[in-house]
Amino acid sequence: MTGTETGTTSPFSQNVIAIVWDFDFTLTPKNMQVPLFTAYGVNEEKFWKEVNALPAYYKKAGVRVSEETAYLWHIISYIQAGKFPDLTNRKLRELGKKIEFYPGLPEFFPMIQQLLEREPFTEYDLKVEHYIVSSGLTEMIRGSKIAPYISGVWACEFIEVPAGPDEDFSQNPKSGLISQVGYIIDHTTKTRALFEINKGVNKVEGISVNDSIPENARRVPFKNMIYVGDGPSDIPCFSVVQKHGGLTYAVYPKGNEYKYQQVIDLLESKRIDAYGPADYREDSETVLWMRKKVLSIAQRIIDEKKSALYSQIKSGPKHTS
Repeated sequence: MTGTETGTTSPFSQNVIAIVWDFDFTLTPKNMQVPLFTAYGVNEEKFWKEVNALPAYYKKAGVRVSEETAYLWHIISYIQAGKFPDLTNRKLRELGKKIEFYPGLPEFFPMIQQLLEREPFTEYDLKVEHYIVSSGLTEMIRGSKIAPYISGVWACEFIEVPAGPDEDFSQNPKSGLISQVGYIIDHTTKTRALFEINKGVNKVEGISVNDSIPENARRVPFKNMIYVGDGPSDIPCFSVVQKHGGLTYAVYPKGNEYKYQQVIDLLESKRIDAYGPADYREDSETVLWMRKKVLSIAQRIIDEKKSALYSQIKSGPKHTS
């Protein structure tokens, strides 16, 4: 594929359509952490009430705490208090198997991918990749039943045994109980993940999100991207994807008037292109929209590739009569 006007060649064929998903309440009817509370007999309502009180509590000491990710440190407090007595990353991944999803999952993921497993799409090696960008827990997502269909996860991560002074960094990290927060994603840093997908940071070692890469040399152009979320916390991602030519979609649980009004507000404020029920069965409005848009993007990619090819062809000499 021809690159910029200077004649450089793109490292990517830009043949990927990326569907980027929020997780909680977009793919699941409940918080993903429900299996964690159930496994240890912890009162979920009490836990979240405590988490919601943390910012005001620590403000009394002049300390600012992130409202969206304060729960991570509260999980560690519960570990230290013996309420999650043996919690490791491996345990989180096992608990991920018990996450409840909306109807139609995980079958929806391979079904959408299989749309492009026929001509003319296979001729151009077009494919769909699914990504998760969430303020939830990476290990639980990796253990869930949708994990085999996901090309990358950006979410929060824990460290078990932290490296100490004079650590031998040639060795593997020690395993043990979770004790520190290692990586954080919130509703604003989610946008960084979008640019990492856009530039191919997760696929090619040595590429940084801060590297300057021409649009036609990026792995997944934003116009080949669909972002799916469920509410106001997704507005930063909706805005970035829309601004750069991609599509945005919001879901709501059937019968939930409050959530339904939220997505109506998002549509009326032009934050999203469309909305539908959080139902991923084959005949749902959401699946019909997704199928239509994936096929439309795929056809546009083919048309652009054909146009780029023909623009490089110069007619050879012809016989004159």
